[in-house]
Amino acid sequence: MSEEFLKVARAAREAAAELAPLPRAPKDRALRTVADALVAHAAEIVEANAKDVEQARAQGTAEAMIDRLRLDEARIAAIAEAVRQVADLPDPVGEVVRGSTLPNGLELRQLRVPLGVIGIIYEGRPNVTVDAAALCLKSGNAVLLRGSSSAYSSNTALVRIMQEALAGTEVPAGAVQLVPGQTRDSVKELMRARGLVDVLIPRGGASLINSVVEESTVPVIETGVGNCHVYVDAEADVELAVQILVNAKAQRPSVCNAAETFLVHEGIADAFVPRALTALAEAGVTVHGDARIAGYGEVVPVTEDDFYAEYLSLDIAAAVVGSLEDAVAHIRRYGSGHTDAIVTRSQRAARRFVALVDSAAVAVNASTRFTDGGEFGFGAEIGISTQKLHSRGPMGLPELTSTKWIYTGEGHLRTSEGTVVAG
Repeated sequence: MSEEFLKVARAAREAAAELAPLPRAPKDRALRTVADALVAHAAEIVEANAKDVEQARAQGTAEAMIDRLRLDEARIAAIAEAVRQVADLPDPVGEVVRGSTLPNGLELRQLRVPLGVIGIIYEGRPNVTVDAAALCLKSGNAVLLRGSSSAYSSNTALVRIMQEALAGTEVPAGAVQLVPGQTRDSVKELMRARGLVDVLIPRGGASLINSVVEESTVPVIETGVGNCHVYVDAEADVELAVQILVNAKAQRPSVCNAAETFLVHEGIADAFVPRALTALAEAGVTVHGDARIAGYGEVVPVTEDDFYAEYLSLDIAAAVVGSLEDAVAHIRRYGSGHTDAIVTRSQRAARRFVALVDSAAVAVNASTRFTDGGEFGFGAEIGISTQKLHSRGPMGLPELTSTKWIYTGEGHLRTSEGTVVAG
């Protein structure tokens, strides 16, 4: 590893040890100081961000992506407010998860503790730089940030301002570090920093996440890829199903909890599909449908790749299925384990769907768009985990902690005959 990388990684490691035992109050004060600094230095941040935007434009980046990259004073104010909201959240560190007195008299407790040093690899949006730092600091973790090169000037300015703000607080400034470099070599260094980094969280598209999962020697929490489904059951309310489908697809198509496929039971297809195609067309959505969907209106012929696709655009795949079990089989084959929904008036069908679908979130008569830390009442999230270890679903502050066991005795000794108390 390069000396430059080792310097920031070791600084984060040292800061993590200082940060872990801090109580809530100094962490909250530090976060509010960071929020104030971001607002006070908004002009510097905007100036740095303009370089990234100019470079993106020169490279022919799509305007939608440039908009995700762009920062202005209003967006910076919103980012700062999000930091203040994190400060207001309960501190998970020190929470007693379980506790009891054992038959031998030992007092046993399982406490939440920070993970240590968290590496975040992410694309595009510079707001993630601040969001991730705030969540890590609140949960007692140091963070190594590796954003995309497209936002390097913005991220550099944001991290510098946060470090300068932290320098005047009880939280060590080294707890927030930007991974140096803009090439893939710096990403590889972070992925191979086992012993310096405790966990990696990738945020971005499927290619980024797969690369980190396959190449990292540091434990990875997989997040983000969302091939979400809406299944319209034979006993669905047609009007309700149309509204849920359009909301799940079109309310914000570029996010991971947007629907990418809808499946319709053949028993309700005649009533539902024509109305759904009309409503989706009015919302600007292109339907990639199978032969049975095509029998109800003009669609683009669906391909195998379409069923696997996370479009993140105004496109959706569609198919007619013979049963709830067929819908579940389709989801198991093509889904990403993020969020899948059923629309039905049948409690039996809803219960069976919930039992059979193996995803981080399952929605009943509700849009997939609700799978979100804020919507779940967590206040904020670092991402949405689609794996089963060590967390699953929206990851709030508790999911950025581990636990340790503390047992207290009065001179308890373990012997071959059992427990004795010394003295």
